[in-house]
Amino acid sequence: MNNPAFKVSRTRLRIGDYEVIPLPTGIFGLDGGAMFGTVPKVLWEKTNPPDEKNRIPMEARALLLKSPARQIVIDTGNGGDFVHKYGEKLGHKFAELYNISDEGPSLKKSLARAGVSPAEITDVILTHLHFDHAGGATEWRDGKLQPTFPNAKYYVQKRNLETASKPNLRERASYFPANFQPLLEAGVLEVLDGAVENLMPGISVAISDGHTQGQQIVKITDGKNGLLYGGDLVPTSTHVRTPWLMGYDLNPLVLMEEKQKYLGPVADQGWHLFFEHDPYCDIASIERQGSDFAVKERFWIS
Repeated sequence: MNNPAFKVSRTRLRIGDYEVIPLPTGIFGLDGGAMFGTVPKVLWEKTNPPDEKNRIPMEARALLLKSPARQIVIDTGNGGDFVHKYGEKLGHKFAELYNISDEGPSLKKSLARAGVSPAEITDVILTHLHFDHAGGATEWRDGKLQPTFPNAKYYVQKRNLETASKPNLRERASYFPANFQPLLEAGVLEVLDGAVENLMPGISVAISDGHTQGQQIVKITDGKNGLLYGGDLVPTSTHVRTPWLMGYDLNPLVLMEEKQKYLGPVADQGWHLFFEHDPYCDIASIERQGSDFAVKERFWIS
C-alpha cells in the first residue's frame, strides 16, 4: 500500500547466509484508537487514516530467512480458512470484525513467490501466540487441524504458551487453541524458557513482556549487519517513538523500557527494524532523537 505521508525506498537485504524475504499474509483492520492508546487521534490519523469504523489497515507480515541450509519462517500471520479453523459462528464473525479478506496475499502465496514450499520450511519462530501472529501455524488438512509446515520445528516461549493455554480476561479474545494445540499434539513445538543466543546460526531471541507475557524478539546478525524482528514491540514504523504504544499492551511502562533497551542498539549499530503490521513499509532504519527514536528511512524489500 502507498501512503503519501511516507517516502519509501526499495532495497535488497542479505544478512550472512540469509536472504531476507518479507511474507505478506494479508491486510486486516484494527481500531485506530486501540492501536495508538493514549495518542490523540488528531495525531495518529495523519499517517494512519482510519475507515468509517475507525479501523486502520494492518499488514500481517511474516518473514522468510532463506539459506542453503535452512528455510526459517518468523510468525505466520492470521492464517486462512476461518470457518473450519474457528468454527462456523466464530469464523465469519471473526473475519468480519477484523476486516479479514481471503483476497490478496496469503502465507502460502508469498512462500510460493519466494520459491519455497511449506514442506521445505525447517523452522518456525513464533514471537507469541496471538491470532495475528500464529494463525497460520496450523491449517485444516485431511479432515483435521495440522501443522502448516509438516517438516518444521516450531519455537515459542514457555511463559507465552502458558498464557495462551490459560489466558487472562484481557487477552482471551487473542489466543485460540486451534493455533497451537495441534503443534503440541504433533510433537513439533519446542518450548523455550528465556532468551537464547544462537538458537540457529546468526539468530538469537530476547524476551519482551510489555505487550504480552513471553513475547520473543528475534535478532538476526552476521556480526556486521543486523535486523530486529520486533513483533508487537514495535508493530508499525509509527510506533518507533517510545511513548507511542497500543491500548492492547498489558504493561505500558515495561514496554517503554523495552523499546529503549532494544531500539538503542538498532539505532547505534545501523541495523534495520522489521515491521510485522505496517502496511506502508517492510523495514526502516532509525536514529536517536534526544531521549527518543525516530524513523530515518523506510524501505520495501525487493
